[in-house]
Amino acid sequence: MTTIAFPIPRPTHPTGIWNWITTIDHKKIGVLYGVTAFILFLTGGIEALLMRIQLAGPGQDIVSAEIFNQLFTMHGTTMIFLAIMPLSAAFFNFVIPLQIGARDVAFPRLNAFSYWTFLAGAIILKISWFTGGATNAGWFGYAPLTSVQQNPGTGIDYWIVSLQVLGIASLAASFNFLVTIINMRAPGMSFMRLPLFTWMTFITNILIVLAFPVITVALIELYFDRSFGMNFFNVARGGDPVLWQHLFWVFGHPEVYILILPAMGIVSEILPTFSKKPLFGYPAIVLAGAIIAFMGWMVWSHHMFTVGLGPIPVTVFTITTMAIAVPTGIKVFNWMGTMWGGAMDFKTPMLYAVGFVAMFTIGGISGVMHSMASSDAQQQDTYFIVAHIHYVLFGGAIFAIFAGIFYWFPKITGRMYDETLGKINFWVTFVGFNIAFFPQHFLGLDGMPRRIYTYDSAMGWDFWNGVSTFGVIVLAVGILIFMHNIVKSWRKGEIAGGDPWDARTLEWSIPSPPPEYNFEEIPTVYDRDDWWARKRREVRRAVPVAGGSGEDEEHHDIHLPQPSYWPLVVAIGIFIGGLGLIYPVGTYSISIVGVLIGMIAVYAWSFEPVNDPEDGEQAAH
Repeated sequence: MTTIAFPIPRPTHPTGIWNWITTIDHKKIGVLYGVTAFILFLTGGIEALLMRIQLAGPGQDIVSAEIFNQLFTMHGTTMIFLAIMPLSAAFFNFVIPLQIGARDVAFPRLNAFSYWTFLAGAIILKISWFTGGATNAGWFGYAPLTSVQQNPGTGIDYWIVSLQVLGIASLAASFNFLVTIINMRAPGMSFMRLPLFTWMTFITNILIVLAFPVITVALIELYFDRSFGMNFFNVARGGDPVLWQHLFWVFGHPEVYILILPAMGIVSEILPTFSKKPLFGYPAIVLAGAIIAFMGWMVWSHHMFTVGLGPIPVTVFTITTMAIAVPTGIKVFNWMGTMWGGAMDFKTPMLYAVGFVAMFTIGGISGVMHSMASSDAQQQDTYFIVAHIHYVLFGGAIFAIFAGIFYWFPKITGRMYDETLGKINFWVTFVGFNIAFFPQHFLGLDGMPRRIYTYDSAMGWDFWNGVSTFGVIVLAVGILIFMHNIVKSWRKGEIAGGDPWDARTLEWSIPSPPPEYNFEEIPTVYDRDDWWARKRREVRRAVPVAGGSGEDEEHHDIHLPQPSYWPLVVAIGIFIGGLGLIYPVGTYSISIVGVLIGMIAVYAWSFEPVNDPEDGEQAAH
């Protein structure tokens, strides 16, 4: 009996913009995260520039007090939730599977869902500028400034819903990366052979999973206060505004480490590579990161020393705040030990990494100063605090993110950036940053309160405010140079090999940019710096290193999940449902529509095949 085999048409991958919309490739999602977050970073920078122009001289009226309140609230919220966190997530997405020798993340479609949901949350926050006014109560949202009596508009509601949607995105991504790191490491890659960036990513995502439910509860209570007349934070009816502060900072201080631990991981990858020696004190740095994450839950009330907690809580949190500086100091000294005696090559990533160590140390020192309650009482809500947080989050997190962009740029794009422009960019950014924010220490010690939109010339703050504004303009020029370098190099940069830095970790053992399947064969790991060790033993695997992508090669035995648009549809349902909470037409009919769209999309998503339908073709034959 003769059987006739009918050919089953092989599905074609989407092309063009549809390819990016439906992608579940962790590398493309990393690029989407990075580009989107950088655009949002620019919006936050524009908000900051407008504030500094307003404060460049006394008595100016460039923006009103209300617009200024909206600017500083949106600036803080944007930089923390829409810029630094997703820029870190961009590296999580692109780098982690490559560093651990995996072909993808554990849940590729959930990964895509996290990006689209992040984008939905960002849009919800930003459109508030055009729908009656943005949120204006500070990124910390202290009660009773957020009450419907004091803030009857929709700005606070946009802020609440946006943060809830962003929380969904963060939790989805975090569970994904935790499972990926635990379950998908290459054979031989024990936890104590993990690259430091993977370790810090692992710890960061544990913090996200534990911290975001706290802010979720606080935001639900605030929404109930505003929408249903409940009284969680209403003093007149027995509520407590200080409850909001406790809930917010129980989340907020681990959030600081959510922002800075990935930066520490990036720097811990770059310093050994450009010092040409192994990372000094690897186990100590891992342990210090874990201690920082643990102790991050024990210091939140140092944000509340002026609330009136009483001497015993203040004493306890003073001690814990001083103690958490110890593991941070361990990391700094280990980074210095890594560079000590090394053959240092000051390429742009190395410059930014060393700049991170210096600037973060300055921010850490001013942070330890705040641990003493008597000093904090004088410095609280002054520009000294503004200087501190910018040295930690810009001189720290952003400098490290720039270091990571330059470091992994050849791997992401297959091209080299312009080294001369990179160094110019670093020095302009470094000088502009210090001119902008170091004088704010002086302004704070001289008593200038933060969050004021104007001041009198008799206060004596004119000169340093002018200097600070000039520094922000220089800093903006540095960002423009960075953008020019990246765009030009992405299009026309010199072709990069697979390993242009003589680096240490597995992502540099494959072509640049990596093929869709990452590794033709999953590597077996024998050393902590496995790729470096293999090169030193002269047993480099035969892979193209001249920048080829490998995508033209036939590897039919490697099956990857197919692209899907259902994660985007679920995110659209969440977006519509969130807007319905802000504008509760009827009985929340818009939200119900959003929930239905999301449920239908999740149902359809659950029926999508796990692997390439080519599996079915082979079975049919």
